[in-house]
Amino acid sequence: MSENSIENNENQSFYTLIGADRRPYQSGTPGTLGGYRRSKIYGRLDCPSALRVIAQGGYVKYRVFFENEEIAIAAGYRPCAVCLPEQYARWKAEQAKECY
Repeated sequence: MSENSIENNENQSFYTLIGADRRPYQSGTPGTLGGYRRSKIYGRLDCPSALRVIAQGGYVKYRVFFENEEIAIAAGYRPCAVCLPEQYARWKAEQAKECY
C-alpha cells in the first residue's frame, strides 16, 4: 500500500447510520435524515424542533441517522410533524385506516 493511499484512508470520515433492519452500519457518506430513537421519529437535519431540543442539551444520546426516508420508514420510524408535515399527514391518515 502506498503512503498516499494510507493518508487518504486516514482522512476519510465514517458515519454511523441505521439500516432498514434497525442495525447500525458504517457509511462513507453522512445521513440525510435524523431521528430520535426513543419516539421513533425521523426528520430533516435542520428541523427547528429537533435543533431546539439539542440546543437545550437533550436528544443527542438517542439521535440516529438515516440514508433516506425509505430506510427510516422500513426501520419503523414515523415522519416529524414539524419539518415533514406532508409526510406526517400521510402517515397519520394511514394510521387512522389501520384502526378501522
